[in-house]
Amino acid sequence: MKHVPVLLDECIRGLEIKPGGLYVDGTTGRGGHAGEIAKYLTTGRLIAIDRDEEAINETKKHLHGYADRIIYIRGNFRDISKIMDSLEIEYADGMLFDLGVSSPHLDDTERGFSYMHSTALDMRMDKQDTLTAYEIVNTWQEDRLRKIFYEYGEERYAPGIARAIVRKRAAAPVETTFELNDIILSAIPPAARREPQHPSKRCYQAIRVAVNDELGALDQMLETAPDRLRTGGRICVISFHSLEDRAVKNKFAALSKGCICPADFPVCVCGVKPSLKIITRKPLIPGKDEVDINSRARSAKLRIAERI
Repeated sequence: MKHVPVLLDECIRGLEIKPGGLYVDGTTGRGGHAGEIAKYLTTGRLIAIDRDEEAINETKKHLHGYADRIIYIRGNFRDISKIMDSLEIEYADGMLFDLGVSSPHLDDTERGFSYMHSTALDMRMDKQDTLTAYEIVNTWQEDRLRKIFYEYGEERYAPGIARAIVRKRAAAPVETTFELNDIILSAIPPAARREPQHPSKRCYQAIRVAVNDELGALDQMLETAPDRLRTGGRICVISFHSLEDRAVKNKFAALSKGCICPADFPVCVCGVKPSLKIITRKPLIPGKDEVDINSRARSAKLRIAERI
């Protein structure tokens, strides 16, 4: 399946791209957003970052016509400040972070991201990372599995699923995605198996988030990226589940408030000033037309803020 960039028009409008500006696409993937940003640049440049070397190579081929406008970096957006330092760039005019897993990742039968294909348990966005889904499923203790299923997947049947995994692997390692699916199905009530959402979806999300330390990377990016925006520069973040969206919402709110004094202080004594202005009081979400074309966009939420 071709990767379709989510909320593309909303992102482009939100970034308010200047032809001579400097922009960052922190999750380039297959270049859907990057290519559209590059179209608006003349003397400007785009830093295109991705953890996946295959994604970088595919995007270079796909966007070869914009080679003079794009600087490709294989890396993690959590290191955005270090990456900009290495390029001797102090500030950007805009940044975009699409936190979703790309369609090529889901559709690649060898990467283990999808519960729809029978393949080895992997789920690494960066193939050079050492932690895999196989290691999590087969070596993490039951309470740790239960914790990530609850916290990262918001899976209400987490205890039973974790217990079933530990019981199954005691006899033989869990090798494939379909084996894991069978274990999950065996551990949930019949009614849950009939829900529209695939029974494995929440657990796969949880394992993928843990394999790639997605929430840790997001927190680190949110701590550093706003400081690397030029005054008037925009940051756009697309999230796909409530944990991500809550982190973005709370960080934007804190940076737009400024003062960190206790609520019962009569006057501010900390001197912390607001550094962001929130542009989207409520997140932007895909319309029906976009969801009809790309069902994977259904859960996307876009929040935008501006450096002040």
